[in-house]
Amino acid sequence: MKGVAARSRGVTPGQVLSLCLLLAASSGASAAIRYAIPEEARRGSAVGNVAADLALDPARLSGRRPRVVSGGSKKYFAVDPASGALVVSSRLDREELCGALSPCTLSFEIVLEKPLELYSGAVEIQDINDNDPVFPSGQARLEISESVVAGTRFPLESAQDPDVGINSLQTYQLSANPHFVLDVQTRVDGSKHAELVLEKELDREEQRELHLVLTALDGGSPPRSAHMQIHIDVVDSNDNAPVFNQSTYKASVRENTPSGTLVTKVSAYDLDDGPNGDIVYSFSSHTPAKVRELFALDSDTGELRVKGQLDYEETKLYEIYLQAKDKGAVPGVANCKVLVEVVDVNDNAPEVTVTSVYSPVPEDAAPGTVVALLSVTDLDSRDNGLVNCFIPPGIPFTLSSSLKNYYTLKTKAALDREEASEYNITVTARDSGSPPLSAVKHILVQVSDVNDNAPKSSQDSYDVYVLENNVPGISILNVSATDPDLGRNGHLSYSLLQGDNTVGHLFSINRESGALHLLTSLDHEDRMEFSMMVQVQDGGSPPLATNLSVNVFVTDLNDNAPTVLYPLPNSTSSYTDVVAPGTPAGHVVTKVVAVDADAGYNAWISYTLLQATDPTLFSVGLHSGEIITARQLREDEAPQHTLVILLKDHGEPALSASATVSISVAERVKEALTDLTDVTPPHDPKRHMTFYLILAVILVSAAFFITIELFNSSRSTLYRTPGPFHHVDAVRGGFTPPNFYHQVYLTTDSRQSDLLCKKPITSSPLGSRQNTMRSGEPGLYHQMVGTASRLPAPTERPPPPLGAGSRRDVGGALHQSGAGRAQSLIDWQQSGAGRGGDGGRDRDRDRGETCLL
Repeated sequence: MKGVAARSRGVTPGQVLSLCLLLAASSGASAAIRYAIPEEARRGSAVGNVAADLALDPARLSGRRPRVVSGGSKKYFAVDPASGALVVSSRLDREELCGALSPCTLSFEIVLEKPLELYSGAVEIQDINDNDPVFPSGQARLEISESVVAGTRFPLESAQDPDVGINSLQTYQLSANPHFVLDVQTRVDGSKHAELVLEKELDREEQRELHLVLTALDGGSPPRSAHMQIHIDVVDSNDNAPVFNQSTYKASVRENTPSGTLVTKVSAYDLDDGPNGDIVYSFSSHTPAKVRELFALDSDTGELRVKGQLDYEETKLYEIYLQAKDKGAVPGVANCKVLVEVVDVNDNAPEVTVTSVYSPVPEDAAPGTVVALLSVTDLDSRDNGLVNCFIPPGIPFTLSSSLKNYYTLKTKAALDREEASEYNITVTARDSGSPPLSAVKHILVQVSDVNDNAPKSSQDSYDVYVLENNVPGISILNVSATDPDLGRNGHLSYSLLQGDNTVGHLFSINRESGALHLLTSLDHEDRMEFSMMVQVQDGGSPPLATNLSVNVFVTDLNDNAPTVLYPLPNSTSSYTDVVAPGTPAGHVVTKVVAVDADAGYNAWISYTLLQATDPTLFSVGLHSGEIITARQLREDEAPQHTLVILLKDHGEPALSASATVSISVAERVKEALTDLTDVTPPHDPKRHMTFYLILAVILVSAAFFITIELFNSSRSTLYRTPGPFHHVDAVRGGFTPPNFYHQVYLTTDSRQSDLLCKKPITSSPLGSRQNTMRSGEPGLYHQMVGTASRLPAPTERPPPPLGAGSRRDVGGALHQSGAGRAQSLIDWQQSGAGRGGDGGRDRDRDRGETCLL
């Protein structure tokens, strides 16, 4: 076998070769690597090359962190990562490590990482002859009766040699003499002891004493020796020696037997009388001191009792030599042997050693990941030393045995740090004794965090309502989210996704706190709703993110006064409505058209007659702005009437404006021509041509209105929604600018027609909800408007108008149209449309429906 090292001092090449052959033969039956090395080898001496013997890659060996693990606290070997050699790291004294045990083998395990691998091995510590035999005493004194017959044996003190094998005590030699020879005996454990055998009877009268030398020799090369002087006194005889009932006694005792327990009783007899027949029992002279410490012998009764603490794991069998001696002048001696077997009891609890721990474990570790390596030992034998290990149920770990007395702790399910950040695992080792003994080992396994949780918010979307004209820089919302991950994985940052280009200019969000700020002042009339996405992202790698929807609604303030569309304010031209004498009460003469850019109640306009030439002649619709004859006009009415109309919204506080309306009481054609002639400059050279053009316009308009009236008589009333004014009124729908038709719908208070324009050219500022309603069925939308148009009595505060956002469209369209469109409306009014009795009212109705068409 590879890796066998030999020490030159005291070991021959032949011994090394024999040992190599022995190990090579044993390696075929064992999967573990084995080495041999002489004791007292220097530190750093190479034992063997584990890299070569285990077929490991030497280049990767240092990266796998090889280390030697043994059961004891002292480390005798180490692995050189550079060469892969197993080297000696501590002094090796075979006698200190194993005592008399042979062979002396130290077991070890080699642990490699990346991947985790475990190899077992053993090193046999070879004995060298470094100890001399030693006698307990330098001299021995014997008294032998001359009557002792030839062949009588006399046990001698045994020498002790801590070496083993061939280096241990091998034989004894006796100095030359005519009476005694030496008989060397071998015990069960292989140790030697010597006995003097009388070969020629003694004669006290011839020789009273003898001096012999006993030499103990070991088998080393060269051998070591020890000497003991033997002084023999020859005394007169006591012809009968004691005799034991049996030469060998056997007994068994449990290792936990208390002191004083009887082991056995030996018995001997002596046929002599008196003192020569009195027997005294004692331990033989070559009984080891350890035996004398553990057992006690009653010299009178021969009872052998337990004296010390027996340990099965230390010694399993004791061979005790006793002697019986009478009290004669030359006492007779008899010897016997007592074999005491120590019975094992379960008195050693298992011992658990944590060899390696891999902690912390990532929470995304796959099932089967090795967490720890444990070794278990129990000094007891058979079932008492059979150990099983287990961990409590309900945890995501499993314990399995990889090698004998070794266990591997692995994960058996997915880990979640957010549920449990660490596990204090209790490993229980229990033997199979009766009763069983157990040991507990606690292993703390920490779980490291992995970015496996995206940020979460208590709500997926936020609706924020902000008053217009806000102070720039205010915080309007705190977006809140949580992430159960740890450290950077749970650190959240907030950002706005640039879906709408205007959002980035109007809003900003604090990256750390999630506070949403307004960068500028908002205007409800400019835009009523903003939608944006806030992204919440953690700091993991790769990062995880969650998008939250934020809708900001700009609520209206009453910051816009009503704007008069007709009659045009601050105009240098004079616009006069004409009504004929005799016109009955209730006739609509004209209508004041106004718009309020605000929304809801803030845009609800009421009309009040503030001043009039004759307050009893005309009245104004509170919500329609229509100027109606309050009574029938007489022939003697004043020809000119000026009315000042107060327009006031319903905001808090209310804002107002005024409009001035001029009305002439005259015959329709004649008076109108006269009025129009008065408007013409006095020295206009084309005044006659202008007159005829105006006359042609009037005639064509009259023909057109008559045709429309005939057509309306056959139409259904699907679009006629009775009720007071609901949104923004226009005086004459037919003269509204073309793009205005597509942006708003208008209703009049004629109680005969409504104006509904369905498809706006530009996107509505009302947001998704208004657009959704407008994109539905026209009939359904018209019914909704009609239902909302049925208002309470004028004295009551009207409900907020539906679709208030369209008023901004009206204002925007008219303001964009410029003076040209306003002039068109005025020119149409001056053309005479709307003058007269019922026909005017019908034409109002017709013109409202013309816009619908």
